[in-house]
Amino acid sequence: MPTPLRVLVGALGPGVLPRLPETGATPAGALLLDLGPEHPSGTGLVELRLWVEDGVVTEAGVVVGALHRGVEKLFEVRDYRQVLVLADRHDWQAPFAAELTVALTCEQMLGLEVPPRALWLRTLLAEHTRVLSHLGFLGWVPSRLGVGSSVPALRESLRRQLQDLTGNRVHPMVNRVGGLAADADGAWLDAELEVLDAVREAADRLDEQLASATLQELLVGTAVLPRDLVEAYGVTGPAARASGLDVDLRRQRPYLAYAELASLLRPDPAGAGDAYARLATLVHELRVSADLVEACAARLRELDGEVAVRLGKVVRLPEGEAYGATEAPLGVSGVFLVSRGEKTPWRLKLRTPSFNHVAALEPLLRGVPVDALEATLATIGYVVGDLDK
Repeated sequence: MPTPLRVLVGALGPGVLPRLPETGATPAGALLLDLGPEHPSGTGLVELRLWVEDGVVTEAGVVVGALHRGVEKLFEVRDYRQVLVLADRHDWQAPFAAELTVALTCEQMLGLEVPPRALWLRTLLAEHTRVLSHLGFLGWVPSRLGVGSSVPALRESLRRQLQDLTGNRVHPMVNRVGGLAADADGAWLDAELEVLDAVREAADRLDEQLASATLQELLVGTAVLPRDLVEAYGVTGPAARASGLDVDLRRQRPYLAYAELASLLRPDPAGAGDAYARLATLVHELRVSADLVEACAARLRELDGEVAVRLGKVVRLPEGEAYGATEAPLGVSGVFLVSRGEKTPWRLKLRTPSFNHVAALEPLLRGVPVDALEATLATIGYVVGDLDK
């Protein structure tokens, strides 16, 4: 007979799940999952309502909405400069990526081309952001092994680079309709290349840790995400590529400078679709992104000029609608924008990868042993702000 199990993953504030006063223990039928200090699940809450029989999940339900952000309605009463600031905040692992998708969609409606230097710097920052986001998920690996990790210090170095360029450590708010609000000088590019060396070293260490007997036993064959499930639920990004699907907008619908960088966008080697393949794909993409950032830095040293088109203080988009999408770190980030010619959007709908990934958890968790829940949740990429949009 299946028994119910309540699983809470993420930041647990006072009163979310009270502990028994006499022992301090968690109540029967509940499980708290801690995926480590760097994992994005630590800054939000997702609840799983499971039915378990003989230590295996037989039915799963995911409860979301703890943040109740309502950002899409807030967009409708903000001008386009303010919209970019709000968009920056729904995936706080990769805020630049969210800004970028909105800015590109606005420029698409305006028929506006940004200066070449802005195009290459945006590409560099998009890949910088991908590294920062991937490392957040990969921080679970050394945490699970109980070994020392360079991931926290490396992520802080990446944040300092953003701060030196934009003045903001976490939320850069640097995209504008027409380009960027800040430019990179030679000294900043030199510092960026030094961080890339540390990224490649971290990738080598993570590969070694993933090859350990402990993680091989825990991850290989665990929570296999089959291709039909990927397609049915719209799973994209590293999770889809780890299941053998060739899905990457940077190659299939090139934007920014990706058409000129196509030779560096090497396909992911993993295709088994299990927890190990998902983490191995993230490590592979660290190296790919490091190569892309290096190529962008070299190109920027050759380019002169501005990083933005000068526009009026108030930006109004022409009446109409448009859809734009980019390859954000977690997958396809889309924006459906409807304008009635005003300084605020009539409708701005987000397509966030986290929503699709968490939706796919319900069928994926069926048949997963309770002991493998941690590995499953640690390897399905989501950020709660991106989910509770």
